Amino acid sequence: MSSHDFPFHGTTLTARPSGALWWAEARILTVSDLHFGKSDRHARRSGIMLPPYEIAETLARLEADIAATNPASVICLGDSFDDLAARDAFTPDHLARLTPLMAGRTWIWIEGNHDPGPLDLGGQHKAEYRAGPLSFRHIATADKGEISGHYHPKAAIRTRARTVTRACFLVDAHRVILPAYGTYTGGLRTDDLTLSRLMAPDAQAILTGPSARAFPMPRYLDA
Repeated sequence: MSSHDFPFHGTTLTARPSGALWWAEARILTVSDLHFGKSDRHARRSGIMLPPYEIAETLARLEADIAATNPASVICLGDSFDDLAARDAFTPDHLARLTPLMAGRTWIWIEGNHDPGPLDLGGQHKAEYRAGPLSFRHIATADKGEISGHYHPKAAIRTRARTVTRACFLVDAHRVILPAYGTYTGGLRTDDLTLSRLMAPDAQAILTGPSARAFPMPRYLDA
């Protein structure tokens, strides 16, 4: 598994192929937009059933990232559950997998726009969090040294053989936007006007997948 290191506000951060962000010096692992229970919410609102494996798949990725990095702290950047009622889709078996991951380390649930954080699962619940030169929140602001999520960015990169579309990190001099970590999360393309206006002209997109690879961020043509 090949990760991608990049400098950011006096730190060195690592974009992992899974969509997790690793700050080795501070031993902080950050993930965003887990959206646990999305299939449950979809069934409640539309009556259409999706395969109910997304919680287990997301937990498996989280287990692998924590095993690989052994973080002192884990920060979940909001929208950890798809809505408050989706917490009910989190079974005792799911909890039995999450609890050991939280044990012995600081676990921070950042409030998202879908939920205020799972209030009964332990850990710390915050609107935002600051560590050293970096701030962590759900939705990007004008702050510098900011780590956020919310937009579920994905990029379409043209190669000689084909166009590859994958979830991605977005990075410029002042902010990092994480991809959605959860299964069934979808995404907003980087050439959407919203992201093109938000990110600096020299921003990079770091694609997730088998390896994390950096490219110039594809942009809305008139941004």
